[in-house]
Amino acid sequence: MSSRYNGAMASLVSASPVQIRCKGVLFDMDGILISSLGSVERSWTKWANLRGIDPVHACKIAHGCRAIETVAKLRPDLDSEAELKIIEDLEVEDNGGLTVLPGVLKLLAALTEAAGARQRWTVVTSATERLARVRMAVGGIPVPERIVTAEQVTRGKPHPAPFLAGARLLGFAPEECVVFEDSSSGAQAGRAAGCTVVATTFSHPIDTLSAAHYLITDVTGVGATILPGEEGLVLELTPLEAGVAGQLLPDGRAD
Repeated sequence: MSSRYNGAMASLVSASPVQIRCKGVLFDMDGILISSLGSVERSWTKWANLRGIDPVHACKIAHGCRAIETVAKLRPDLDSEAELKIIEDLEVEDNGGLTVLPGVLKLLAALTEAAGARQRWTVVTSATERLARVRMAVGGIPVPERIVTAEQVTRGKPHPAPFLAGARLLGFAPEECVVFEDSSSGAQAGRAAGCTVVATTFSHPIDTLSAAHYLITDVTGVGATILPGEEGLVLELTPLEAGVAGQLLPDGRAD
């Protein structure tokens, strides 16, 4: 059956595989390129204990959001900038268990080769630039010169600002970009920005990723093919299920 999800580029060619034509790719960092879940939970647990907050609650709401906004929610009476520095130091010093996720290095190599001299992919993360570059260096990720980090936006995910900034950095319209995300807030941000969203099921339940156009387990098997001139790229992937990210209507459209 041929069908089409909401979004200019996201056309379901068949039940599998899917081809998505785009010009730029925007990757979340944690949960897409690397996993530093242990560091995140240990660092937020230490900070929560210091500040008299339930560590479980703190860890639950911290993932996928800027730390400065998480602090403001949990302890609005504190100086958010000062607390951000404490959390950043804790996370930078703790890289235990950090791993590169399956398929990442192969996909980034294909995108870099396909792009040639032009930057066609970047990282859009809720982490600070210092933390993001440390984590990707530890993981051996080839970090682009220009990335979008927490300091560069005034509102973080689920607001679309981070991905709008990412598209602008690459020089493309948001509708010409594909977002890879693992969190509910990130998927919502990408969708609100007008990008096509591919979400992985690495760290969040499927029912929290309804904003995504497509769901995959991880980026293993995602391919990238260069098109002539300035036509962009074709990404090839196999969704977990045709329609798991949106209920298909009788005419083949998604709600």
